[in-house]
Amino acid sequence: MKNIELISNKIHFIRNQKVMLDYDLALLYEIETRVLKQAVRRNIIRFPDDFMFELTEDEYKSLRSQIVTLEKGRGKHSKYLPFAFTEQGIAMLSSILNSEKAIKINIAIMRTFVLLRNSILSLEEVSKKVEDIENQLPDIYKILNFLMDKSQQNTTTKDRPKIGYK
Repeated sequence: MKNIELISNKIHFIRNQKVMLDYDLALLYEIETRVLKQAVRRNIIRFPDDFMFELTEDEYKSLRSQIVTLEKGRGKHSKYLPFAFTEQGIAMLSSILNSEKAIKINIAIMRTFVLLRNSILSLEEVSKKVEDIENQLPDIYKILNFLMDKSQQNTTTKDRPKIGYK
């Protein structure tokens, strides 16, 4: 479970896709980012645009401002824009990074992507069921919304006369 949490924190949503960045993958694989990028460039035919893409300058700046942990300064991070790998691209990485560590990490990453996908589907199913209930029982739904709405409760209690001794 610890691996899944660690990996899921490294999954970003860029260009409407869930991706992992080259430096995060290199960290997980326990290799240098330049080694990972070099292996990818040597096998670039295995990585079409829907498997991997290079971030634009604006995307990278936006990402850096969101992460906030990257330090500024000479030699602190790569001068090249990072690669973003989709789930299929990460699966393809296991074929070019042929080490036991890479295989174990890829299995954990694939499990994390599946878990995230299943949780999204579960959330969509729950939303659909709630919507169905709303449509079947509109009066009860209106009453529940009224009871849950704090602003409605405050106005009705203020309007009532106080009961008790003065």
